[in-house]
Amino acid sequence: MDDRIFALDIGTRSVTGIILEKEETKFKVIDYYTKEHTERSMRDGQIHNVVAVSDIIREVKEKLEHTHGSLHKVCVAAAGRALKTTQATSTIELNQQPIVEEETIKHLELSAVQAAQIKLAQEEQTEDYHNYYCVGYSILHYQIDEERIGSLIDQSGEKASVEIIATFLPKIVVESLLAALGRAALEMDALTLEPIAAIHVLVPESMRRLNVALVDIGAGTSDIAITNAGTVAAYGMVPVAGDEITEAISDAYLLDFPLAEQTKRDIVNDGEAMVADILGFETTITYDALVGEIRSKVEYLASKVAEEILLLNANPPKAVMLVGGGSLTPEITKILADKLRLPENRVAVRGIDAIQNLVSSEALPKGPDFVTPIGIAIAAKQNPVHYVTVNVNKQKVRMFEMKQLTVGDALIQAGLDIQKMYGRPGSAVMVTVNGKEITIPGQFGQAPQLSVNGIKTTVEQSILNNDNVEVEKGEDGSPALITLEELIGDLPSKVIYFNNQPIKRYANYFVNGKKQVKAYVVKDRDNIIFENETTVKDFLPYVDKEGSLQINSFSVYVNDEEVKLPIGETRIFVNNNQANDDKVLHNNDQLTIEPASTPLVSDLFTVLGKKAVNTIAVYFNGQYIELEQSCYSIKRDGETVRQETELNNLDYLSMKAKEVEPFIFQDIFRYIDIDISKVSGDFKLYINDMPASFDAEIQHGDQLRITW
Repeated sequence: MDDRIFALDIGTRSVTGIILEKEETKFKVIDYYTKEHTERSMRDGQIHNVVAVSDIIREVKEKLEHTHGSLHKVCVAAAGRALKTTQATSTIELNQQPIVEEETIKHLELSAVQAAQIKLAQEEQTEDYHNYYCVGYSILHYQIDEERIGSLIDQSGEKASVEIIATFLPKIVVESLLAALGRAALEMDALTLEPIAAIHVLVPESMRRLNVALVDIGAGTSDIAITNAGTVAAYGMVPVAGDEITEAISDAYLLDFPLAEQTKRDIVNDGEAMVADILGFETTITYDALVGEIRSKVEYLASKVAEEILLLNANPPKAVMLVGGGSLTPEITKILADKLRLPENRVAVRGIDAIQNLVSSEALPKGPDFVTPIGIAIAAKQNPVHYVTVNVNKQKVRMFEMKQLTVGDALIQAGLDIQKMYGRPGSAVMVTVNGKEITIPGQFGQAPQLSVNGIKTTVEQSILNNDNVEVEKGEDGSPALITLEELIGDLPSKVIYFNNQPIKRYANYFVNGKKQVKAYVVKDRDNIIFENETTVKDFLPYVDKEGSLQINSFSVYVNDEEVKLPIGETRIFVNNNQANDDKVLHNNDQLTIEPASTPLVSDLFTVLGKKAVNTIAVYFNGQYIELEQSCYSIKRDGETVRQETELNNLDYLSMKAKEVEPFIFQDIFRYIDIDISKVSGDFKLYINDMPASFDAEIQHGDQLRITW
């Protein structure tokens, strides 16, 4: 038996034993035997009655021994449906500091796997999560502040998280398998997983980089495995399979279950079948008729399988391979292709004829039922699952080598909390920037230091049996260290044209009231002010060193009422448009200032819209003279002021309207230089050549004269 391989496929409904012989690089089926369970000793791929299962194993073993001699060692597989799959999330605080190393992301992913392991243990109501071995995980998505993102590298935010779907093999599955074999006087020669076994013989190593789904449709469950990048990336199971279809046939045609199962196979192989129902009536069932009766159940099966594939893989795979007896379900390939939006030729049933290194022989069984048993025999010898023992911080950790084991796998199984192995973040700095409080976080704590056999490494480093893995807590992060330029940015300069002369304006930083350079390192509780905007009011002190340009309003109070006098205010023009002193100046703006004038009493009357004087024009001895008569009496501090009197800001004035009186001849003497008292002789007054007196009224345009 040195060149022969004995393998057992211990399924939910039956146990199949198969003997292969190796011929150079190929394998040849020598014999096989299948025995169904007499009771429900297997459920969902897990042994529930070790004694009953061992009895069936012993029968299969003895049947083959009768022809081929003693069998002591056997290759077996843990069923894919025994695997446990769960989702979990892990989150880290970023505080706006980007992740710059892939190693940080790997640690985050491993923390999520650990969370999944603990979650699974809680769901299974056991405290020892070490009883679950991780056999693979896939990333569902990354998030920054609860927004999905493609990659975490160089992304900033408050929090980063990853959600994974991880698959675990319960320790009890292997232990019960060993117990059943032991009671049948068999020793486990090698162990594999059923999905790995099927993929190993159906997908050449050079093709395992492709994203392919393998679906083993058995009696009670459909087991799913996803390959990608040269490995089995994810596993899943749905509790719907071939029995659902057989039951539908049984119900539709009144057949007992075994006959319904055989009818399904006959119709698939021959196109039709003659059957007798439980009432004794014979019926010929065609393929098309069968499809019509079971289509809803096939749709349901395909939907459940497609949903699980999309959950595990996030997207439709490149192709789907179907094995197992349930893969013979009519129309399953077409309907599943439709559910996954794949071409029909990308979903196919694979039988043992697809196993490339298998020699054809008369003993070779037909169909997809035996792909997994043959795969177990070949894969268990070529790629067996071994127990590997490593030391993690001097603690012995045992793992199943279902794939190339890494440092990360050892950390998970050792129960080390990756996040707690990081150094603590450095202390934060609290500052106030332009009145707003800001927290500047300290530097990230350093990642844990990993080494294998004394050599520094990463979580992705492969490990071997008896390797020594050391994990040291990372160093604490440094306190927040940031300059003004890093915190605020380099403030740009501006060129302002003041009265057509270019003036360069530089922004300034002020810390606790003192001007600072941009390289200043910010300290806790600093009060920082920076000039991001420049208004006219901010700009004027740079061009008006003496303070002569006052941008103040000019007002006086008349009879206790405030009156603003614009002529007394400085006028501001930005790009030829009048503006206020709070106008923000931009680069290359043109600023023009028109200085204020000193207001006169006459300007006050203009603003008030009042007539200050009554005026008439007359001619005296041929000379043109204008006469004025004030309409109002205006006093400041009790003294009368005239029209040409200059006003001061905030003067208090009293104004009183005068009674309007007619102009008389005598008024002319206020405007001419004649001293009548010094004139000798008689004189006569004339208005328009008519004799008149001093108190005679005069009108606009009158001709006045005096003669001696």
